[in-house]
Amino acid sequence: MKKASRYWIISLLLGLIILLGLPSPSYADSQSITTKTIHVLNRLSFGPRPGDIGRVQSMGIDNYIQSQLRPETIRESPQLTQRMAKLTNFYLAPTELYKKTVPPLKKGAKDFTQKQRIQMNKSTRNVLRESENVRLLNAIFSNKQLQEVMVDFWFNHFNISVDKGNLTRLLVGTYERDAIRPNALGNFRNLLGAIAHHPAMLFYLDNWLNTAPGSQGVRGRFKGLNENYARELMELHTIGINGGYTQQDIITLARIFTGWGIQRRGGDGTGFKFDSNRHDYSDKIFLGVPIKGSGIEEGEKALDILASHPSTARFISYKLAQYFVADTPPGSLVNKLAKSFQETNGNIRYVLETLFNSPEFWNEKYYGSKFKTPYQYIISTTRATGTEKPRFGRIKRILDQLGMKLYGCKTPDGYKNTQEAWLNPDAMMRRISFATIISRGQLNQGKPRRINHQQLRATLGNNFSAQTQAVIGNSPGNLQAALILGSPEMMGK
Repeated sequence: MKKASRYWIISLLLGLIILLGLPSPSYADSQSITTKTIHVLNRLSFGPRPGDIGRVQSMGIDNYIQSQLRPETIRESPQLTQRMAKLTNFYLAPTELYKKTVPPLKKGAKDFTQKQRIQMNKSTRNVLRESENVRLLNAIFSNKQLQEVMVDFWFNHFNISVDKGNLTRLLVGTYERDAIRPNALGNFRNLLGAIAHHPAMLFYLDNWLNTAPGSQGVRGRFKGLNENYARELMELHTIGINGGYTQQDIITLARIFTGWGIQRRGGDGTGFKFDSNRHDYSDKIFLGVPIKGSGIEEGEKALDILASHPSTARFISYKLAQYFVADTPPGSLVNKLAKSFQETNGNIRYVLETLFNSPEFWNEKYYGSKFKTPYQYIISTTRATGTEKPRFGRIKRILDQLGMKLYGCKTPDGYKNTQEAWLNPDAMMRRISFATIISRGQLNQGKPRRINHQQLRATLGNNFSAQTQAVIGNSPGNLQAALILGSPEMMGK
């Protein structure tokens, strides 16, 4: 049979599977220990790697959940730590990266030479490539899978885009490393503060330009209030668009954050600086709370107000319930999470513990009901196939073609995690095409080795509906791995 014809048949069979019931497979015993284990692995991790189902069952599902909620207690994969140790840029502070990449202007020069720009762009691309590889390495190999899932969640919640400019390309890795990752399961106020201070966010939402009108001795681009960050801080980061704020609150918050800027060289290395010459020192009222004009402390007070606001508790709780349970999450669960958020002052770990202990999380009607984003799909297939030396360049190209470029969402609301955003005929045919590529072992470095469909079945716990089982079982052995990777069960989680 010609290669083109064979791939057409694969696509046809996979298309039939999709028509037979994506994304809600039916299980003979939906509350069996294996099915519950698969549910946990699909939601608290990026899906099982070979042997994961057995490991979770041997330690117990409750113990697995508790360990994932406390990543500091988990021994990391030697495979990951060895690869991370070889990185040259990942451990540098923002100002060190800037110094290494951007040369100082020569005395009297107003701009960089063409040669300098070419070199800067090349160096910045190298730093970005390493940052992307770090994200993929951790997602695929880390034993701290819930932390990686939460990094994905929070990065989209506090999105920045590398397409904004060279500074976001240069610093996106430090943004994830310093602001998001250490706080992913910690306190929401600490996470919010780390985001607000990071130069990548200051640049992306233009707060580094935010200047009190009439500031003396200020030149260049610093020409007045910039409301971008203030608006998104309330609408997207905290209380939500219906959280109860006004346009005047946006203006007041912008005034509060005047002078919060970027330190490209020197300083404490974080890349943050407060420029008192650009700050509005007048007294203010924000969300009904008086704030005395005092400098940088005003911003900290505003973050305190936003982090403890009841609307923030509900907004974050809704998004967590949507991410971990259902596109339209049950109101009962959102209420429980919001209550836990407020009672613990935004302790993310305890909010998640409430979620994972809830009857809604364990309701069998939600098993396999979430449709994977392209990122979740590609990472889960890489894990399931036991890919040891991933071709990161190929993975990134696949993500680009599926419409989910890594660090590339241009809008501040981040990539969606709902079925409506990703399930369409063109996207499905692209996933099907990539399923055939992955099944031939072409995500792994070196000579491709076809994925063993029996091992793949075992890794996934043979977690397929009778319809999917029939289509796979009636197909030639060399097509079965592709059919598994393109099945409704593999697309869902």
